Amino acid sequence: MESLRIYNTLARDKQSFVPRRAGEVRMYVCGITVYDYCHIGHARLLVVFDLVQRWLRTLGYRVTYVRNITDVDDKIIRRAVQNGETIKTVTDRYIAAMYEDADALGVMRPDIEPRATDYIPQMLGMIDALVANGYAYQGKDGDVNYAVRKFAHYGALSGKSLEDLRAGERVATSGAKQDPLDFVLWKHAKEGEPPECTWDSKYGPGRPGWHIECSAMGCALLGEHFDLHGGGQDLQFPHHENEIAQSEGATGQTFVNYWMHNGFVQIDNEKMSKSLGNFFTIREVIAKYDPEVVRFFLARAHYRSPINYSDVHLDDARAALTRLYTSLKDVQPDSAPLDWSEAHALRFREAMNDDFNTPVAVAVLFELATEVNRTRDAGLARQLRALAGILGLLGREPREFLQTGAGSLEAEGLDAAAIEAKIAARTAAKHAKNYAEADRIRAELLDAGVALEDKPGGLTEWRRV
Repeated sequence: MESLRIYNTLARDKQSFVPRRAGEVRMYVCGITVYDYCHIGHARLLVVFDLVQRWLRTLGYRVTYVRNITDVDDKIIRRAVQNGETIKTVTDRYIAAMYEDADALGVMRPDIEPRATDYIPQMLGMIDALVANGYAYQGKDGDVNYAVRKFAHYGALSGKSLEDLRAGERVATSGAKQDPLDFVLWKHAKEGEPPECTWDSKYGPGRPGWHIECSAMGCALLGEHFDLHGGGQDLQFPHHENEIAQSEGATGQTFVNYWMHNGFVQIDNEKMSKSLGNFFTIREVIAKYDPEVVRFFLARAHYRSPINYSDVHLDDARAALTRLYTSLKDVQPDSAPLDWSEAHALRFREAMNDDFNTPVAVAVLFELATEVNRTRDAGLARQLRALAGILGLLGREPREFLQTGAGSLEAEGLDAAAIEAKIAARTAAKHAKNYAEADRIRAELLDAGVALEDKPGGLTEWRRV
């Protein structure tokens, strides 16, 4: 297999990727808690790990991609109670909405998408093992807690020491816990909670804590020791740290070899989140911007870097994607397969093998687009479309995108047909030697973000800038 290098959060370094089983990758990503519509921060998670699994498959790996759905949680229960609905009504509605959003963004469905409520027995089994192994205990309030200080490697993923955590703001205190660092594995049923979020157990009626859900589902579906685990940077601590402690405390094995975390989407350099109220839902954004533009905006940033969300950045992404589509507008790619020995493909492959370096890979696409514009070569057009396709881009007919996705052109009165009409008027003015009018039309289009390029033989091409 290829020499793929991945930045492993646990090692704090790029490492050569060596799967546990030759030619096979088992990959788990923490998915969405379904109590509301997905926002652009969720979109980044969905797109980032879609790109990861696409590249792994391109390299020839047999990938088993698991992305869970959290369908029992404090926020879900609160939403159901507030709405006067059942929990299942709430979760089913937002799961359907999540699929609509992910499909619009071109995100492939994972191979397995477990719902937490289908794995309660596995969670209780893991809790039993933790109690038996001395890592967990039942408190006076009925909750079952994990004894953090019993796990020698706690803090290795996040780089946090127990002393730092003890003094940290995020540590909750409770007289029912032996140590304020301890976290809940099984929540004893509380008065007034809907009965549908309660399960019987030897510890009394209750429901699982959030952290145990992913440990149990990951181990049940991928084995107690698997290759790759991903999620947002905000999950590194405490969620993923707790997953390691639970899973390894229960099984005695290494849980995961490689940990990946995508950076935040920010608004004014502050993390976008529902708790802060500074978020935009995916459906709000794709009502204004073509979904492929949103995917391109997310894909061209390196997955570990923070990105700032703004209309300015999305407008820039739209213009850039339009340039790629414009290069294919009048060139029909040939039908040969992707040539990995070609220079651009080699650089694309090298970039993606360097910790999924999509900024460099996208730069290669623009180099190819320039060459296609210059040569009108069908083989290069094929290379451009095929490489972009690996990123889930340029899959539409260019003219369709240029007519429907290239911008909020209706407000400007400049759809693709209007642009072509202005170009025709400019050509007529030039033939009439009315060069002042021809220059005026060029300047008008440039002010509207459309650049013209005159080609030999009287052909004029346009692109968004």
